[in-house]
Amino acid sequence: MKKPADAPVFSFQRIQLVRTAFFIDGYNLFYGLLAGTPYKWLDLPGLLEAITHENDPASHLVEVHYFTSPVQPTLATRGLLSKQAQDVYIRALKARDVIVHWGRHRLDHRKAPRFVSRGTPASRQDQVDIWHLEEKETDVRIGIAMYRLAAKQYWRTTSEPPIEQLVLVSGDTDMAPALEAIRDDFPQLRIGIILPHRQGIERTPPGSLRNNADWVRRYISNNELMSNQFPNRVHTRKKPADKPDYW
Repeated sequence: MKKPADAPVFSFQRIQLVRTAFFIDGYNLFYGLLAGTPYKWLDLPGLLEAITHENDPASHLVEVHYFTSPVQPTLATRGLLSKQAQDVYIRALKARDVIVHWGRHRLDHRKAPRFVSRGTPASRQDQVDIWHLEEKETDVRIGIAMYRLAAKQYWRTTSEPPIEQLVLVSGDTDMAPALEAIRDDFPQLRIGIILPHRQGIERTPPGSLRNNADWVRRYISNNELMSNQFPNRVHTRKKPADKPDYW
């Protein structure tokens, strides 16, 4: 059948997708963005895909890596409930194909200057004994994972399209050396940074991170958090993951 003379002509242009992998510092994300909010039941893949698509419509989520350490019930605000909430959330993330990497905590006895008041300077002559809880291995694990993935794309032997963009979700300047190494050794890769800061209280991106990235997102809004929550029940291969009551 002959096309009418005034029929519109459609041109379909294929968009070249920018395959993207994400690396999330869970500790930095929680305390920088989620603590004290009702948005802890966060659908991370959905949120990150929305943010990167806004930055570049061609971005396509391929992998999400989440780095965290087990909650210590004896030191957590809600004790065992805090540990159970973390376990349930990890199962929900895994159901969305998030790759979870575990670090560890170290608890040491230390001395620290006594706090008297904001107007009184800290003094090494007036110290008290404290327990110091520190998350270990996370920064190193993130840096190694990012670098290894970058190297695999460079030396890949499969016909699968390469990952072309790495996005770090963290504001920790300890990650700067890893980003610098990736930028030097694999300049074909794009590097993005999403700072886990709340809108309205976002801070200036650290220069050591900003200088090694192609783009930086300085905040995440409450509307974005609200729009990217898991359903109250997330179905997994085994027992469903139900949102903790106090979240």
